Amino acid sequence: MRFAAIADIHGNCAALEAVLLDIGAQGIATNAIVNLGDCFSGPLEADRVADLLISLDLPTVRGNHDRYLIEQARADMYASDAAAYDLLLPDHLEWLNSLPVSLTWQRDVYLCHATPDDDNTYWLESVSPDGAVHLRPRAEIEARAEGISQSLILCGHSHLPRAVQLSDGRLIVNPGSVGCPAYDDDTPVYHRVEAGTPMASYAICETGDAGWTVSFRLVRYDNMAQSRLADENGRPDWAAGLATGWLA
Repeated sequence: MRFAAIADIHGNCAALEAVLLDIGAQGIATNAIVNLGDCFSGPLEADRVADLLISLDLPTVRGNHDRYLIEQARADMYASDAAAYDLLLPDHLEWLNSLPVSLTWQRDVYLCHATPDDDNTYWLESVSPDGAVHLRPRAEIEARAEGISQSLILCGHSHLPRAVQLSDGRLIVNPGSVGCPAYDDDTPVYHRVEAGTPMASYAICETGDAGWTVSFRLVRYDNMAQSRLADENGRPDWAAGLATGWLA
C-alpha cells in the first residue's frame, strides 16, 4: 500500500492545489489520499478549498476548527474561524457536519485529527510552562494509543511533521500542515508553533515487508500571494507565517 496523508489545510487553496499536483507527480492517485482535518479556518479561501475537497471525496476526519464552524455561533468564533465561516455555503457546512471524528482506512490505518479522544490536544508534542514545544514522552504518547490495533496511526493538529514509533512497532505519523506553517495559541499556555519554512507539507506512507516507511515532502507554491491575501484580510500574523514559516 502506498498513499498520501494531508492535514491542516486551513483555507489555503494555492497550497492544497500544489500538494495535489505533487502527489500526482509521485504516482499516487486521488483515491489514495487521506485528509486529517482542519480544512477551512483562516483568512484565505475557505470556499475554494471546500469546493475542491467536496469534489475529491477524500477519506476525511473532522478537526477541532472544523467542529467550531458547525458548533459555534458566528458571534462566538475567533477571527480565523469567523473569516472562514463568512465564505462557506450551507453545503460546505453540511459536508463538515458529515465527517467522522476518526476512522479506519484500508483496515490497517487509523485516522484522527489530534488524538483519539480529544480533537484539541497535541498527541506527539507537549508544551512546557515556558511555552516551549517539544516531543512528548513516549509513555504518554503510547497511553493515548491504547486500544488502536492498526499498525499505522495518522494525526495532525500540531502542524509539525513527525513520526514516532511505539514500543510495539506501531507508527504514529503527523504529515505537517498543507496551508498554515506558523501560528500561536494560548492553550495550555501561550506558545508558538513555527515550521521554519513556508512550504506546504504532507507525507507519503508505504508499507512493505519491513513495515511502514514515511517520506515527508515540502512543496513550494506561490506562498507570497497567500501572505498578501492574509494581510489584506487584516491578519499580519498569518501574513508573516505564510511568507517565512515564522511569526516574526
